[in-house]
Amino acid sequence: MIHDSEIIRGCLKGSLKMQKVLYERFAPKMLGVCLRYARDKEEAEDMLQEGFIKVFMKLGEFRGDGSFEGWIRRIMVNTAINYYLRLRKHFYQQDIKEIEEITEDSQIAFDQLHVKDLLRLVQSLPVGYRTVFNLYEIEGYQHKEIAEIMSISVSTSKTQLLHARRLLQKRLGAYNLQIDRK
Repeated sequence: MIHDSEIIRGCLKGSLKMQKVLYERFAPKMLGVCLRYARDKEEAEDMLQEGFIKVFMKLGEFRGDGSFEGWIRRIMVNTAINYYLRLRKHFYQQDIKEIEEITEDSQIAFDQLHVKDLLRLVQSLPVGYRTVFNLYEIEGYQHKEIAEIMSISVSTSKTQLLHARRLLQKRLGAYNLQIDRK
């Protein structure tokens, strides 16, 4: 297995072989990152391609302070956020009635919930909710950081996270009902 430092050196020298190795090594994991921010696989693939263009363009800026995979992941997350920010004027929020409904706690059949089903549930969130949810719950950003990144207020970040959680809880409850009926 080729070490990351060798791949980086090769890419910086313009080796197409090393660029291919870099892409093939990290694309599957990074597609998973992009899928959490995207509405569907096609949008995630667009984010992935845009992100890898940035990776190759900024490769000389990698200082080696942390892991190379972490550095690439950060670029992918930032690319997904920028993708959202560029297109957010075209998105509409979920119907307020759906969001305001109070969800009841229910025992979810987690043993029957597959990763692809959970991903689909996250992807079904309105784009603002999905982005805040991913940044806070998955990436570990704080609300102040999310507010700065997305050009929203801290309270909007908190509200969108709350709504995302409620909507996911509601949809998990509906998923549970579907399983019970089978």
